[in-house]
Amino acid sequence: MMLSGFPDAAPLEGLLGGLLIGLAAAIMLLGLGRIAGVSGMAARATGISNSGAPWPVAVLFVGGLVLGAAVFTGLNGPIVATYPPSYSWLVAGGLIVGFGTRMGSGCTSGHGVCGMSRLSPRSLLATVTFIGSGMATVAISNAVLGAWS
Repeated sequence: MMLSGFPDAAPLEGLLGGLLIGLAAAIMLLGLGRIAGVSGMAARATGISNSGAPWPVAVLFVGGLVLGAAVFTGLNGPIVATYPPSYSWLVAGGLIVGFGTRMGSGCTSGHGVCGMSRLSPRSLLATVTFIGSGMATVAISNAVLGAWS
């Protein structure tokens, strides 16, 4: 299925992914009473943090993300990703995102999916900040550096 004006969009795959993310978040919340934030799970699984879900649950959750990506790639072929012209930009962006998620006590999955569905004011503000920062970063990168032009 193609969307006019968005040749790279995959709406059916996006819908399926969204449903699976919502299902995982609901299972985590109803089963363990925990928010399914990926940054928190990754921090717990790697030992950066000692709080949150039990360590085996965090390891299984993060492993499931990797396994899901591998299954998707096996069924549909690799996803073509476009990166900025320099790996230093990629590394810098990853470090900034990591710092931001620790500073904001969560990432897009924790605040954007779980927090917004609970109408958490902190998560609403965090999600607006994520989206605004992303839009500003792309606009500045394109205008000044021609990063994705």
